[in-house]
Amino acid sequence: MAHVPQIKVPATYIRGGTSKGVFFRLQDLPERAQVPGAARDALLLRVIGSPDPYGKQIDGMGGATSSTSKTVIVGKTSQPDHDVDYLFGQVSIDKAFVDWSGNCGNLSAAVGSFAISAGLVDASRIPQNGIATVRIWQANIGKTIIAHVPVTNGEVQETGDFELDGVTFPAAEVQLEFMDPAADEEGAGGSMFPTGNLVDDLEVPGVGTLKVTMINAGIPTIFVNAEAIGYNGTELQDAINGDAKALAMFETIRAHGALRMGLIQNIEEAAKRQHTPKVAFVAAPADYVSSSGKTVAAADVDLLVRALSMGKLHHAMMGTAAVAIGTAAAVPGTLVNLAAGGDNRSAVRFGHPSGTLRVGAEARQVNGEWTVTKAIMSRSARVLMEGWVRVPGDSF
Repeated sequence: MAHVPQIKVPATYIRGGTSKGVFFRLQDLPERAQVPGAARDALLLRVIGSPDPYGKQIDGMGGATSSTSKTVIVGKTSQPDHDVDYLFGQVSIDKAFVDWSGNCGNLSAAVGSFAISAGLVDASRIPQNGIATVRIWQANIGKTIIAHVPVTNGEVQETGDFELDGVTFPAAEVQLEFMDPAADEEGAGGSMFPTGNLVDDLEVPGVGTLKVTMINAGIPTIFVNAEAIGYNGTELQDAINGDAKALAMFETIRAHGALRMGLIQNIEEAAKRQHTPKVAFVAAPADYVSSSGKTVAAADVDLLVRALSMGKLHHAMMGTAAVAIGTAAAVPGTLVNLAAGGDNRSAVRFGHPSGTLRVGAEARQVNGEWTVTKAIMSRSARVLMEGWVRVPGDSF
């Protein structure tokens, strides 16, 4: 019996923020995977090790969590005044699909440094020493991200003393600007608040009618008050991820919120769109102990936020959801703003399961519509391994 040999594809395994993913240059992918479609999806699924009914991704590069089941494709830009195009694929762990419906804010922190190291940024734009400004076109959502990447002796600097809760070791700081981050989601009319309201009543079968803030910024997100669903906002992963009833409740909220936001046409479509929207619950500041054992004092934060990603409570906070948090906090009257005390705010520090994170946003009201010009936060990124990934030649 003949066996098809493995092929190898140049790739880099990178931590960006509190996520990890396999990064590819577009030009390095096999020809039939250089364009969107079934071949590309099949290749990335096999690289990551999905679908895996065991839920472990043992036979691939994935880490069996939403934070580590990720892929990135970076290529020369197709847009004026940009350096690179960046495409993010969230790979399902137990199902055979790749979700292209949104961005990953954490891995966005690694795109600029990868692009520089991969020779995708014009050398004239890279200082010998200083900060390289990389203009990234986020192709999933059609938005601009500006990455400020430290450079030393002409090479990307990855080591440093910037600490990020949820990441064990310090590294170099990468500042990200998410420009005009209100997502122009198909069906959502391009509005930051797709229903036109800062707070809506959302009827959720089996749960009741919940007050929610639904926003398209960074990533479509549904915010609900923690106490309305029986939580206090200090929960860690184990309190929710081992509770099948709770996870089913959050998925029901997510599906009905997606329908109300115009992101899907019927409830059944939610199962094919796991990456977006996100569901998060908010609460006023309170003392708690983070997953690392560090105490977070109520005085250290403006509010508490917990968010779910791909059906599970996230161990820290998704970068794109942090953009949504910062944006919603800047708009008086949203549930996020009210949890933070209800003041006018240009930045908030919120508590998440791994610690705290600060995010800023510039929001303003124009002709009765809220807009946000940019959201700003700092992350870090580090190459973990580079070389080739191997997949069976007949797997895509």
